[in-house]
Amino acid sequence: MSKVGKLPVAIPAGVTITVANGLVTVKGPKGELKQDFNNNVSVEVNGTELVVKPTAETKAANAAHGLYRALIQNMVTGVTTGFTKTLVITGVGYRAEVKGKELVMNLGYSNEFIAIIPEGLTVTADAQGKVTISGISKQQVGEFSAQIRGLRGPEPYKGKGIRYETEVIRRKVGKTGVK
Repeated sequence: MSKVGKLPVAIPAGVTITVANGLVTVKGPKGELKQDFNNNVSVEVNGTELVVKPTAETKAANAAHGLYRALIQNMVTGVTTGFTKTLVITGVGYRAEVKGKELVMNLGYSNEFIAIIPEGLTVTADAQGKVTISGISKQQVGEFSAQIRGLRGPEPYKGKGIRYETEVIRRKVGKTGVK
């Protein structure tokens, strides 16, 4: 049995969870999320807790047990508090700004990068080079921030590029002159 899957998911006040036909729906103050699950697990709501149980003692059922429990926990957290990732843009002339539903970035190339902000996410950019991505879906926030970071990853010599706020870049020493 999964160590993560054994723990019940606490349902806070203001959140309703419905389970029907292989679909879990979580509604809360920030919105609504849906997740389907396979027949390797069963999901039950018991009062103020949600319990995920494997239907058999197979490797696939044990893997799905922890997975779906974590996904449902992330859904509950998303509809109550939401998720946020902050990116830091470092470099001379590197900047980002939000124009309507687009994130426009100058990253040292001759052309601008324009990223269309997905539905359900909010993006803010300030003058110090911080881009904050927030939303109720952990997967959507993480995926969009990874796509933005991938446009110009941080480099170890000058530290230029896009990095997560909590990410530490190990700096390298550049070339030295040979005599």
